[in-house]
Amino acid sequence: MTTDPYDVLDDPDGPEIPALGAVVEEDRGSLPFALLHGEALVACASWALGQSGVTPVDLGTAWAGLVEAEEPFVLHDALCPMTPPAFLAACVAEAVEHDEVVVGVRPVTDTVKHVEGGLVGETVDRAGLLGVTSPVVLPPSVLAALDRLPSTDFAELVATLAERFPVRTREAPPEGRRVATVDDVRVLEALTSPGGG
Repeated sequence: MTTDPYDVLDDPDGPEIPALGAVVEEDRGSLPFALLHGEALVACASWALGQSGVTPVDLGTAWAGLVEAEEPFVLHDALCPMTPPAFLAACVAEAVEHDEVVVGVRPVTDTVKHVEGGLVGETVDRAGLLGVTSPVVLPPSVLAALDRLPSTDFAELVATLAERFPVRTREAPPEGRRVATVDDVRVLEALTSPGGG
């Protein structure tokens, strides 16, 4: 039996929540096709989405069709390929329970500086900073209030959604981190290898 607090998939009494979802690879260059454990990042992300119980659809699916389904819509970033399926499922459940957008986040670990007038200033306290990872879950009410997806850039998407809708954040596990370079992929591969981390 698992001790993963996100593992709603192993709960035989837990409700299965129907949801639609898409893996986002647009505007991410060639990195979604880098290999991780011998598979492309986009393939790993697609597997996780399917294992979470979400029905995959093409990102180009007509918006009206998504609204008519009256199901939550899950956007999973190909650059967060090892996000556990149980975490994705838990985010769906939370979005439905609260009827709010739910966003996976990770604490910011990089040094962040203020920049004023082109000059680098003081270091920003990272304690309150979060980096958007994956997923972004839109409940049916939010889908119905939109006429299209505002952006495929997750940080921009969340900022835009937060102007109109309540947004809940949920801390993603370490393996749900976003990769930005091939070196990041190697680190994630080491973290998610048997005996890694």
